[in-house]
Order: sequence, then C-alpha cells, then structure tokens
Amino acid sequence: MTRSLHPLALLIPFSLVAQTAPAPQDPGTVSLSLQDAIQTAIKNNLQVGIAEETRHVAQGQLLVAKGTYDWMLTGSASTAGTQDHFIGTFGPTKTPYESDSTSWSRSASVGASKAFTWGGNFSLDYNPTYANSFSATTLSGTPLPSSYSTSTPYDGQFSATYSQHLLSGFGTTASSANLIVARNGSKAADYQFQQSVIQLVATIETDYWGVVYAKENLANIQEALKLAQKQLDENKIRVQVGTLAPIEVTQAEAQVAQQEQNIITAEAALANAKDALIRALYPLEERPAGIEATDEPTVKPLPLDETSAEQMAVETRPEMKTAQLTLDSQRVLSQAARNRTLPQLDLSVGYIGNAGNADHLSPVNSDLTGLKYPGYNIGLTFAYPILNRAAKGQQMQANANLRASELSLRDEEIQVRLDVRQAYRNLEAFSRGVAAAEKTRQYQEQALDAEQKKFENGMSTNFLVLQQQTALTNARTAEIQAKINYANGVTALEKAMGHLLEARNLKIQ
Repeated sequence: MTRSLHPLALLIPFSLVAQTAPAPQDPGTVSLSLQDAIQTAIKNNLQVGIAEETRHVAQGQLLVAKGTYDWMLTGSASTAGTQDHFIGTFGPTKTPYESDSTSWSRSASVGASKAFTWGGNFSLDYNPTYANSFSATTLSGTPLPSSYSTSTPYDGQFSATYSQHLLSGFGTTASSANLIVARNGSKAADYQFQQSVIQLVATIETDYWGVVYAKENLANIQEALKLAQKQLDENKIRVQVGTLAPIEVTQAEAQVAQQEQNIITAEAALANAKDALIRALYPLEERPAGIEATDEPTVKPLPLDETSAEQMAVETRPEMKTAQLTLDSQRVLSQAARNRTLPQLDLSVGYIGNAGNADHLSPVNSDLTGLKYPGYNIGLTFAYPILNRAAKGQQMQANANLRASELSLRDEEIQVRLDVRQAYRNLEAFSRGVAAAEKTRQYQEQALDAEQKKFENGMSTNFLVLQQQTALTNARTAEIQAKINYANGVTALEKAMGHLLEARNLKIQ
C-alpha cells in the first residue's frame, strides 16, 4: 500500500538564499543547503526507519484481515485396499467351504469456500469415488459360479452450500469490523509515519539554523575584534603624540582581550552546533570531517490569516487524521458489539447432486453437470444465550471506548488550534522583532560613528567609544538571533498547520 502527499502551494513564503562566496573549507567538509540537510536526514534517520517498519507492520495486519475473505481451495485424495479369507461348513453334511474377498476404493475431493464481508459463507465440493470388490468361493475345493466383481465401480457427488447470518453477524459492519479497523490502522500508520518525518524535518531545521546562528555570531564577534583592535591602534598613536592619556590604551587593550575571549566561546559554540547537526544527519553513515551551512533565512510578510491557518491545521494535521480514524474504528466496533447482543439466526441453503454408478468416470460427471439426480436442503438455526451478559459487557466497553475517542478528537482539535494560534502570534512577533533589531543595529552603527567623530575632535572619551562598540556588537547579535527566531518560527507554524512537508516540496511514498 502506498500513498503520496502532493505538494500544495507554499502558503508561508519562506525563501533561502545561498551564500555567493563561501569561505574556503577543509577537505572532507560538506556544504549543505537546508534542503540537502533535510533529504540527508530523511534518508539516514533511525527513527524514520523505525516508523517505516511500524507502517509495514500495520500494512501486514491489513493483509491478515483481508485474508479472512480470501477464497480457500481444498483438495484430498485417498486409496485403500482390503483382503479377507473365511473358512466354514455348509449344509447338514457340514461340507467345508472357503471364501476369499478383495476390495479396492479410491476417493478424491476438490472444494472451494469463501466468507463474505456481509456475513455470508459459500462452499463448493466435488467428490468422485471408485469402489470395487471381488469375491470367490470354493466348496470342497470346487469353485462355485457365484464368484463376482463390481461392474459399476464409479460414483460421485457435487454439493454447493450458502449460509447467511440474519441477526447477529449480519451486515458489513458487524461481519467485517476487524477488516475496517485494520484498514483504518494502516491509514493511521501512514499518518504516524508522516508525523515522524515532520518532526524530523522540524528538528533538522532547528539544528541547521543553530549552525547558521553560531557562524554569523562568530563573524559578528570577529568584526567586533577588528573594531576594538582598530581603536587600540589609534589610541596608541594618540598616546605617542601626547593627545591621549596612557590609561586609555589599557581600556582598549581590555576591550580587545574581551573580544578575543568571546571569539573562543563563539568558536566552541559553532563547533558544538555543527557536531549536533552532523550527528542528526549521519547516524549510520561515515561522518564528514566538517559541515558548512550555505543558506540564510530571509523575512517576508505572511499572507495567511490566523483563522485560515487554524482551519488548515484541523484539516491536515496528521494527529487530527489519526484521531478521526481512531474514532471511526471505535464507532465500527461499537456497532459490531451492539449487533452481537442480537440472537443468532442463520439461514442455510444447499444443493446436493448425485450420480448413478457407472463403469467409468465420464457418465458420473455427465450426471453431476446435468443435474440428473438433484437434491436440495434449507434450514434455520436459532441460538440465544440466557441473559447474554458477555455480549452486553462487550457493548458497554465498546461504547465507553467510543465516547473516549470522541473526547480525544475534540481535545486534539483544541490543542491543534492552540498550537496554530501560538505559533502564528509568535511568528508575527518574530517578524516585528527582526524589523526592530535591524533598526536598532542601524542606530547603533550611527551612534558609534558619531561617538568616534566626537572622540577624534576631543568631545568624547575612549570609554564611551568602547561602550558604543559593545552596544553595536550586541545589536548585531540581537539581529542575527531575531532572524533565526523568525526562521524557527516559520518552521513551527508550518508544523502546527501540518503543512511542513508540502512547504518543503517533500513527498512520502
């Protein structure tokens, strides 16, 4: 059983821009776009493999349930032979006599039977037979003329029988409840597999953007170190010409040392983020020496309103579909349990065709196919257990499970709508946060430039310049973090809507 998820239109515009000039990398380092990382993870991830095997188990269970309604072909053959010898006396003179008899028999049977989903059963049986015997008697050693053998040893019978439940067990729901439940279980396993892939994609995207953040943060601190070093070099020149006190050099040196320490921390964070991504991408295969993330998140406005996002989630989330299938299965089981409280009333009709004895098989078959010696039967069977407590108890359990499934579906819908609302509002906040962080960074760049000019004209201090440098570094870090938050927010919203795979143009077979 296979099924496909066809890509839908991208409702949350979210583009990835590749870096045009990636830094030189060590041999063995792999450059990956976000899409490359997702494809690699799906191919290698152990949990996806486990979910795939679970789906195969459910498909196997469906085949087992379908097998109940397969045609069953049967056949048998047997042969037997016996010999007997009898010694006795005959008449008043007690004349001795002996009798020898030999018999042979052969039989074959070919049949077919099938159960139907509406509570009926049909069977066919063809049974040709062969029976022959020979008897010879001697009286005082003289053979008697009564010795004989069978002249028409062939015979046969053909039967066809159909039985139908009329009360308990009648109807598709009552008779094939297990098949319906197995079919729903197979579909649910597909949705659970889809959910596993969605969770994997969301995790990989979070890890990927973690690497991007760590890389951009390291570049930001390296730029901060350049600014601090430039300030230190200029301060040394001013001290040499006597326009600046030596203590100002010490402050600049402290700033440089602080940024060098920050670089060490940022380099460790980048290495850890890469290791986490590599571990997620290559759990089985030989791992590369390093990894480079080549995509960067971009921010675009949302064209989808919150209400539409909620409705999409209710219609497409795998959890909702799984809960609905569970409810459908429990409804079928409840109906089947109610049917089992009815009395048993079964109708059976049959045809039995016989044949006349013949000296070979062809006349027997002609009699059977020509319905020469037909026979018919029809009957009703009724049964009802006193009190019927077992069936009533099963019905009580089935009804309770049905009500629990109805409540679970409602609870799942409430949670899904809450997930979408939270993710949608978070994404709106992240979008505004990116704009605010970008403005803050621009203002800090202007503030640093103004403070440096004031310092050059003797209208400010080295301390204030260094303070503005730190503020600019923090503003750039905040801007990077805001963009990563937005990227993760897009992932969270698409996951909450059940739209993540379509948005990434991924298909599940």
